Amino acid sequence: MAKQQGGRVVGLLAWFTGVVVSLVVGQAMIGGVLTLPGWLGGATNAGMVISSAIGWIVVITTIVGAVMAVLKK
Repeated sequence: MAKQQGGRVVGLLAWFTGVVVSLVVGQAMIGGVLTLPGWLGGATNAGMVISSAIGWIVVITTIVGAVMAVLKK
């Protein structure tokens, strides 16, 4: 019983950490702190737009996934 409870705590902590990291990375891409590498066109205007779009996709899918996980339990 104690082992199962400890596993749940570690699982919840890992899930929460994943959500936070995903949101931070998505926000950094939206803000322009993280961009595509130069050889993928990250230094161009189009690369910045693509990076921002990917950041929004990461943020939205992370929020939707977190809400779905919370509602499932």
